[in-house]
Amino acid sequence: MAKEQGMKPIAQNKKARHDYAIEDKYEAGLVLTGTEVKSLREGRASLAEAFVSIDRRGEMWLENANIPEYLNGTWNNHAPKRKRKLLLHEREIIKLARQSEAKGYTIIPLSLYFKDGRVKAEIALARGKREYDKRQALREEQDKREALRAMRYANKRVR
Repeated sequence: MAKEQGMKPIAQNKKARHDYAIEDKYEAGLVLTGTEVKSLREGRASLAEAFVSIDRRGEMWLENANIPEYLNGTWNNHAPKRKRKLLLHEREIIKLARQSEAKGYTIIPLSLYFKDGRVKAEIALARGKREYDKRQALREEQDKREALRAMRYANKRVR
């Protein structure tokens, strides 16, 4: 059987980009069971309420990520919202732990995807946005969209 190549997205945390200002991104591997991988291959996952924690032993965990039970699984199916270990280098974990201790910073998952047949999680060090920051970002996006629309309309009239 041929080895998988490239990247295939599974799940995105769209709300994270709205609620947080992303400072730094990392790619982490995930420790999963067989039924979790099969469920992910069907594209079934949600990162809406997920977060990353670091325990005293220096291990990173993805918590509250919902990977529903595999439909064709048997009695040894996995729990949908169990803690899943994230695989990063020790120096990266130490760096993230030190940075996340600062006020207002947290570590959040941005997406899950397959990379060359292995499940990866994109995690980020993020700072929480205030309400006026969110409104400002939405206003900027809307202004950008209107400018593109106006330019498109002006280009059609010239021809």
